[in-house]
Amino acid sequence: METVEAIFKVLVVGLLLGAGLPAIFAIGIRLHSAGSGDISADGTATAPNPGLKGIAYLLFAIIAAVIVIGILWITRGTIDYYFGINLFPFVES
Repeated sequence: METVEAIFKVLVVGLLLGAGLPAIFAIGIRLHSAGSGDISADGTATAPNPGLKGIAYLLFAIIAAVIVIGILWITRGTIDYYFGINLFPFVES
C-alpha cells in the first residue's frame, strides 16, 4: 500500500508541475492579451482592462516563484555546504 501511495504522490506532483504550470502560464498569456485592449479592423478601439492584466502578472509571479523555489530546492545541499545557509530548515539534508 505504501508503494501505491508513493506513486500517487509522484503522479499528483507531476501533474501539478508538469501540466499545471504551463496551463497557468497559458491562462496568464490569455488574460494579458484580453486585458491589453485592441483596435479592430473597422477602427473601433476596445479599452484596456487593468484588472485582467493584474491577474496575469500575478500568475506570472507565481510561476516565477515556483521556478526559483525549485532551483533553490535542487541546490539546497550545495548552498548549505558552501555558504552555511539552510534554506529549508524543515527538511533534513
